[in-house]
Amino acid sequence: MSKPVIAFVGRPNVGKSTLFNKLIGKRLSIVDDTPGVTRDRVYGECEWRNQKLSLIDTGGIEFGDSHDVILNEIYNQATMAIDLADVIVLVTNIKDGIVSSDIEIANILKKSGKPIILCVNKADSVGKDDCNFYEFYNLGLGDPIKVSSVHGHGTGDLLDEIFKYIPISENDSEEENDKISVAVIGKPNVGKSSLINYISGINRSIVSDIAGTTRDTIDTTISNEFGNYNFIDTAGIRRKNKITDKIEKYSIIRAKLAIERSDVCVIMIDAKEGVTEQDTKIAGIAHEAGKASVIVINKWDSIEKDVKTMDEYVKKIKKELLFISYAPVVFISVKTGQRVNEIFDNINNVYKFSNMRISTGTLNDVLSQLIVKTPTPTHKGKRLKIYYMTQVSVCPPTFVFFVNKAELFHFSYKHYIENNLREIFNFLGTHIRFIVREKSEKNFEPKI
Repeated sequence: MSKPVIAFVGRPNVGKSTLFNKLIGKRLSIVDDTPGVTRDRVYGECEWRNQKLSLIDTGGIEFGDSHDVILNEIYNQATMAIDLADVIVLVTNIKDGIVSSDIEIANILKKSGKPIILCVNKADSVGKDDCNFYEFYNLGLGDPIKVSSVHGHGTGDLLDEIFKYIPISENDSEEENDKISVAVIGKPNVGKSSLINYISGINRSIVSDIAGTTRDTIDTTISNEFGNYNFIDTAGIRRKNKITDKIEKYSIIRAKLAIERSDVCVIMIDAKEGVTEQDTKIAGIAHEAGKASVIVINKWDSIEKDVKTMDEYVKKIKKELLFISYAPVVFISVKTGQRVNEIFDNINNVYKFSNMRISTGTLNDVLSQLIVKTPTPTHKGKRLKIYYMTQVSVCPPTFVFFVNKAELFHFSYKHYIENNLREIFNFLGTHIRFIVREKSEKNFEPKI
């Protein structure tokens, strides 16, 4: 049985995101006193009465300039959330009382035909009646639920009220989590949101020419002939000296957290701009996190080319991103759909290799052959001895070497072994980690 979907809607700055974060138990939505901080729909999950609920936080609905692209898109995203929801929670603010926007939003929600729960937020004083509370009955949505999203007061009452409108599953078995989590990362305005909208077939994220439109990390589940995926659209990562907006700083933290919770990173680069210093830093974040990666060159349709252009471009990419040269390169155009489906095959491949395990016996057979081919280095008459190696982890594949002296294991010899492991076992698109332990160390615990 699929989880019931609950959408939180309302005007800006009534505390929707704070309430959303309180219910899911983590800071997923960006919270700030600036109205309009949450722009896209943000998904989360909470559990109540042994049943899981899918929660959707939406951007604040404003009624203003009809030509404002961002305001119109926020409204569209909120409307989509209403269409997806089983139950709608209208969040209002007891400190402001009823304002005209609350009335307009309430009238829109009534037309949806969905169950609507009126939540009166920011009721932070316990045991104290506020006369403003009773005026919310005028919205015609039944009994309001008084809540403090900051302190958590009344959230249980709110969830109990939600449960009056959803079917209760007695045998709610855990769904097998077979989805690959994919973080789409890159500079602002390289086409991250456009890519996810294209492959999902819906306008899941707001797209505009204004750099930095996406601020939250947005999750989109996609199932197709290639497999099951959870795509995470991230805010574009800019240079530090260009980050002046406090909210954008939060967005960059979200993007880095998205990388941490992903299985695969899709690193998007603008074909017209090529690899910039910022692209190098972004790729470095994925590499340091040990994530399997695919480099996607977008806007390839805008490049004048001949039969050699693509090969020359790949060589240039591999040279400029030498530390992540193991990542496959895909050339696409989100605008035309050219080669977009190739991304899925590459995601599947790099995910497979990042999870690949090799037996200790096989590894040491290979190691023996490599040492015969190129003997271990010496320093001041002392030779490095590698007694054996074993794989201790995946994602990324991590290998421990037991040696006589760790300082003798020069980086060039590590590089030699890594290159040969990649050649023999492929390890396409995945970082490889080496840990060196001296055999004299006892009762060690490898730190992966």
